[in-house]
Amino acid sequence: MATPQSDSSQSPLRTVAVVGLGTMGTGIIEVLAKAGRQVIGIDISGAQAARSVAALESSTARAVERGRLTEQERAGVLARVTTSTDLRAAADADLVIEVTPESYEIKQQVFRELDAIVRPTAVLATGTNALSVTRLAADSARPERVLGLHFFNPAPAMKLVEVVSSVLTAPQAVAAVTDLALELGKEPVAVGDRPGFVADGLLFGYLNQAAAMYEAKYASREDIDAAMRLGCGLPMGPLALLDLIGVDTARTVLDAMYTESRDRLHAPAPILKQLSEAGLTGRKAGRGFYTYEAPGSATVVPDALTPREGAAATPGRPVRSVGVAGSGTMASGIAEVFAKAGYDVVLAARSEEKAEAARARIGKSLARSVDKGRMTAEAAAKTLDRITPAGSYDAFADVDLAVEAVAEDLDVKRQLFEALDKVCKPGAILATTTSSLPVVACARATSRPQDVIGMHFFNPAPAMKLVEVVRTVLTADDVHATVREVCGTIRKHAVDCGDRAGFIVNALLFPYLNNAVKMVQEHYASLDDIDAAMKLGGGYPMGPFELLDVVGLDVSLAIERVLHREFRDPGLAPAPLLEHLVAAGCLGRKTGRGFREYARR
Repeated sequence: MATPQSDSSQSPLRTVAVVGLGTMGTGIIEVLAKAGRQVIGIDISGAQAARSVAALESSTARAVERGRLTEQERAGVLARVTTSTDLRAAADADLVIEVTPESYEIKQQVFRELDAIVRPTAVLATGTNALSVTRLAADSARPERVLGLHFFNPAPAMKLVEVVSSVLTAPQAVAAVTDLALELGKEPVAVGDRPGFVADGLLFGYLNQAAAMYEAKYASREDIDAAMRLGCGLPMGPLALLDLIGVDTARTVLDAMYTESRDRLHAPAPILKQLSEAGLTGRKAGRGFYTYEAPGSATVVPDALTPREGAAATPGRPVRSVGVAGSGTMASGIAEVFAKAGYDVVLAARSEEKAEAARARIGKSLARSVDKGRMTAEAAAKTLDRITPAGSYDAFADVDLAVEAVAEDLDVKRQLFEALDKVCKPGAILATTTSSLPVVACARATSRPQDVIGMHFFNPAPAMKLVEVVRTVLTADDVHATVREVCGTIRKHAVDCGDRAGFIVNALLFPYLNNAVKMVQEHYASLDDIDAAMKLGGGYPMGPFELLDVVGLDVSLAIERVLHREFRDPGLAPAPLLEHLVAAGCLGRKTGRGFREYARR
């Protein structure tokens, strides 16, 4: 289907110059030309300008092959684009968008030269995502005509555009650029001038924490990336994303953010400096956190840090039967997962009635799978037959693996592990599904701490592929090996991590959510704009406030308090707005009101 052409006659910004013809500049040119604008691409390098034109020709040819453009439309797009190595080619432009390297010196030089070239009515936009728009505007002869226009990469595909005003920007300039963004088929979000704006302001803090986690050797790069993709549904893991963005670019953005916020969470992790100064800047260099087939390639190749397949491992213990303790959604989901994989499961709760109700919930879940064609009625019946409900933990006497999924309360879990220690046979493995409490505290409640490990499943357990396998300093090697093998049998992706608050996913996810709350608390951006920015600009399946309301504000606050208590970083202190909402009983969807209001069921 062909892309409809916009009627550019409706906009005062009909001729646009783009200064800087790298990947982003070329993408912006494509967007503008497809929307009927006359575009002048300018770069100091004639070779770079030629590469930009070649990339545009290649991209539009692919669009024709896929039926998104006709040959006639492609010819029109290419005809609307001219290139030059002379900034004076921008003389007649209504709008100039600079996307030069992230350097005040370079950008200010471009703006100073443009002041002497463009018409007084022209709007000057910077594509920066790290530098102060106000500082760039103040250095211009026409600060009221300067603003930020932050596209996301790849510009033709990404819907979000952040329109950034400084205190000097004229409202008419903002309105004209916002209208243009809408005509380009983008979703503009209006934001104030601070480093990172909305999307990158939240994203880069999270990426920085991931880099620091890797640098501390808490988890491997592969496990960190897999955890965030599978545990949060993100399109890329944080370290792979840093390689795509450019390690040097990330360091520049974080430096700018830290200069303004003085928040230690924004202070660039030392590994970013080490990689940058060694020239290991990511995909563009062929090596960053990962190693690539060639500079510019997206294909990761094995290197010295790549896990070796089939390496000699400690043999595990045999596991034929599994006990699941609890009667809630997580317990029944985990029991279903084990039963589907062929294990005999004892599902024990505080009463026979609760255990029977949990088994009935599993029956309904299996029936839905049958209705959707995911399994046969016979397989569902066999799965349910493997689950035996019990009203006492004494039924765990013969299980090889006991998994607790009771309330997230350390006293409750300790009491349960004391009971399991007495009931379970010698050599049985005891696992906790805690998401935030110390696994070693559960282990110390038993006489066999070497047999205790964390198995953090994600909700809903039947659908979510990730399990965080949490070793304490006391966990035996064969216990760890057994749980890794079991994860493979139940078709889950296991990632290894140590016994510290938040493990991988929550330690990276909840500071990001907390920072989003701080943005709203400081009146920097609205809930809707922040949610839109992260979905459209970051590819997140849910915006932070949608996710907070689903998780539960009380649960989120509890996890953030645990992280703050463990790491003692002031930047991890829960946002007061979150504490106030919880105190008011606004806990999210489950109460009908959190950051948003919901219809009562």
